Amino acid sequence: MAFVDSITVEMASGHGGSGVVRWLQSRGNPHGGPCGGDGGRGGDIILEGVRDLGALAAYRFTKSFVAENGGSGGHNNRHGADGASTVIRVPIGTSANIQKIGKNIEILKEGQKITLLSGGMGGLGNAHFKSSVNQNPRKCTPGKPGKESTVTIELKLIADAGFIGLPSAGKSSLLNALTRAKAKVGIYPFTTLEPNLGDFYGFILADIPGLIEGASSGKGLGSRFLKHVERTGYLVHLVSVDQEDVVASYKQIRNEINSFDSELSNKKEIVVVSKSDLANKNEIEKIVKILKKASSVEVLTVSIEDPILLKKFSDKLSAILATK
Repeated sequence: MAFVDSITVEMASGHGGSGVVRWLQSRGNPHGGPCGGDGGRGGDIILEGVRDLGALAAYRFTKSFVAENGGSGGHNNRHGADGASTVIRVPIGTSANIQKIGKNIEILKEGQKITLLSGGMGGLGNAHFKSSVNQNPRKCTPGKPGKESTVTIELKLIADAGFIGLPSAGKSSLLNALTRAKAKVGIYPFTTLEPNLGDFYGFILADIPGLIEGASSGKGLGSRFLKHVERTGYLVHLVSVDQEDVVASYKQIRNEINSFDSELSNKKEIVVVSKSDLANKNEIEKIVKILKKASSVEVLTVSIEDPILLKKFSDKLSAILATK
């Protein structure tokens, strides 16, 4: 199933049921007074957080969500049935923009439930209006209408560290080596068409699909995936040794991130020289020195083909994440 991280749908909560005018009639008491019950409450539209990155895919062809209306009141003061709420299960990290009122909410925990649109209250039956001065009220009220709005639901991944870099920088391969993510890898660019997550000693690592020049304006995989960088604790920036100009490769990604959102320029970053098995020790040292000067941050090296180097990188990364 295709990865879906954004949907826009019409939503409507349920209308409240109407109150009714009814009279109590029984043997020996044909005029027992008012007994019209109140209407039931309309159902809500609710978001619920789940630990499933692909949860939105179930709604990719859904155009609208409508909650059930409340039932009308009944005889003998019977309260109308409350309308069933509609629960939309979304991945943790989802935000929803209720366009009609300009309100934005976020789901940040598993099991968290937030009501987007509340159902209308039920109307009052004539029994509700009985008083000492009005023994036989013929008044009832209709239920309140539900609420309607266009709502945009958008996923932004929550991760302790996000792997960024040009296509084929080795992000998915490194994620697989550090976790059990089983992300798809290949020898061609853009193998990763959706973000992948992995559990790294209790920390969540995210593999953000490869970016190219102009991604912030929609080129390549575009800004669709740049937004997932916003909620990552660290940016783990992979620069492969097989790039002709490692500094240009590094700056290209930095420019795209800063163009997308200048706030991201303040996010903590670790630069990683990937595929270091493809170069000798002197070449690696030169590349590390160049990237340290260009980035002014710590530069690490890694190769999934070298178990010792991979272990050193793993230990260093876990230590960095533990002190965040």
